[in-house]
Amino acid sequence: MSRLGSMGAHLYRGEVSYDFIAKRKVWYALSAVLLLISIGSLLTRGLTLGIEFRGGAEFRVTSPSATESNVQSAIQDEVSGNEIVVQKVGSQTIRAQTETLTSDQLQQVQAALAKKFHVTEKSVSTQFIGPSWGHDISTKALRALIIFLVGVVIFLSLYFEWKMAVAAMIALLHDLVITAGLYSLSGFEVTPSTVIGFLTILGYSLYDTVVVFDKVRENTQGLAGGSRMTYSQAANLAVNQTLVRSINTSIIALLPIAAILVTGTALLGSGPLKDLSLALFVGVAVGAYSSIFIATPLLAGFKEREPAMQALAKRVAARRSGTTTDSPSARRRAAAEAAAAGEDGVEPEAADDREAVAAGTPATRPVPPRRPGGTGPRNQPRKGSGGRNKSKKRR
Repeated sequence: MSRLGSMGAHLYRGEVSYDFIAKRKVWYALSAVLLLISIGSLLTRGLTLGIEFRGGAEFRVTSPSATESNVQSAIQDEVSGNEIVVQKVGSQTIRAQTETLTSDQLQQVQAALAKKFHVTEKSVSTQFIGPSWGHDISTKALRALIIFLVGVVIFLSLYFEWKMAVAAMIALLHDLVITAGLYSLSGFEVTPSTVIGFLTILGYSLYDTVVVFDKVRENTQGLAGGSRMTYSQAANLAVNQTLVRSINTSIIALLPIAAILVTGTALLGSGPLKDLSLALFVGVAVGAYSSIFIATPLLAGFKEREPAMQALAKRVAARRSGTTTDSPSARRRAAAEAAAAGEDGVEPEAADDREAVAAGTPATRPVPPRRPGGTGPRNQPRKGSGGRNKSKKRR
């Protein structure tokens, strides 16, 4: 078994444990800093919208002599005072984007670029996009996001519970804001490919969170009827048990995305591949972080406020301090209180055994007492021996 696999086995059995839940304030502070930087950049710098969203004209020139500077100067000679964004796409192609132009200006710029770089006008590709098209794309993307979030909240509330759904949504918004903030800080353009990447992030982020939450539900089923561990401890055990799986799936997802990002940036320059891969790379990395350090600690904080879980925490503390005998009647009373509070109820002994197995210790059940005076199995008389003795006495 590899070292990582061996570590995963130790984490799953509870032999090695990292207390992620107890350090939740550290993770919250780190996320708060990232969120403040992201929100501040979005409010001050904003997003660099592509031509698809702001509208305008785009020109592409393919020529060995074409450079960013001479393409920009050729366009400025024809439409002075117009904001021009020039980028290199590939080895010999230059892309220039301007504000909205008239049809006459569009033809003038196309002819000037063809003349300057000694190519035909058909070799200078042009594209005109109106601002209404970008507005429609933005509206549809926002509508799809809202429908997706509503559907996810309903599904998670039915499959798990509403507190898990709330924690998952907070972690998801955390991922989206940080990814958008990085786009604002880096100055990368927001294109339709970026929107696709943002929508894909939602699935990756929720996947990791659902995996952890499913293990949390398994570890905490009937937990309120016992007294071996608190909800936070059971949730922390779930995070440790799924930690290696989350790391493996995230690395496997990030490697091809990183390859696409490097290829799209270094070889192809700006384009859909770079826009899509950057959003995916940041979103998958931040989603793996939030499922472990944000979503599960938030869920533990929500659950620890419930009366049943507060009573459980007191019983666990009392048991560990040795001030309680943890009698069967007390466990049955705790199970009844948990059932009245809406918790999944199981037999108290079964709850204790499940917690013991989750904690990596053998399950303990009360051993039935021996019969008074009995030291072993009772000897049975031989068959027929009594009858032969009696018959001899009669003779």
